[in-house]
Amino acid sequence: MQTIDLATTPLRELNAALQAQAATTNQTEWLIENPKGAHAIAVGLDAPIEVTVNGPTGYYCAGMNKQATVHVKGSAGPGVAENMMSGTVVIDGDASQYAGATGHGGLLVIKGNASSRCGISMKGIDIVVYGNIGHMSAFMAQTGNLVVLGDAGANLGDSLYEARLFVRGSVKSLGSDCVEKEMRPEHIAILKDLLERSGADAKPEDFKRYGSARTLYNFHVDHAGEY
Repeated sequence: MQTIDLATTPLRELNAALQAQAATTNQTEWLIENPKGAHAIAVGLDAPIEVTVNGPTGYYCAGMNKQATVHVKGSAGPGVAENMMSGTVVIDGDASQYAGATGHGGLLVIKGNASSRCGISMKGIDIVVYGNIGHMSAFMAQTGNLVVLGDAGANLGDSLYEARLFVRGSVKSLGSDCVEKEMRPEHIAILKDLLERSGADAKPEDFKRYGSARTLYNFHVDHAGEY
């Protein structure tokens, strides 16, 4: 295992070393000590490596991740796993706003709570939150799955497209064009797989599913006030 101490090693040097593994994956396990809330830790990775961050991180940790597994033993600032393509990102603590924003693929697991706009404009990413999520989560979410074991804040799924939202707890309010939908057997299977992969202790049958009513797909003058 390669150990990098950010108390003595510049962040640019760390990220350059991690990104270099895309060409030659010969150091597959990394431990980052003393992150102390630094921004953009382990961004732009493109190799099947495992990176453990021993402490809290700032903005955009594991952004643009591809193939790598990034495990943060602490909380994460805004934009964790932003624009993620594949791989796995696990946050042991809480995540600030817009976690997993615009994510195209991969799995983001947040073992605490997530703040506002979790999964905004998600494009294929799977997000599992053990706790609660804040307002405007899954805004304009296109594809992928958002699983919430706790409660959801106001305006969940506002203007979403075809993303699937699963919430076990209460929902303060639904956003424009977001409605509760039937949980069919195929949705139970999807949810069961996500819960198992994320290590979440919950039963798929305890969740409700929310999705698009598909009334905002095309502009209609009679609905102008809803846009």
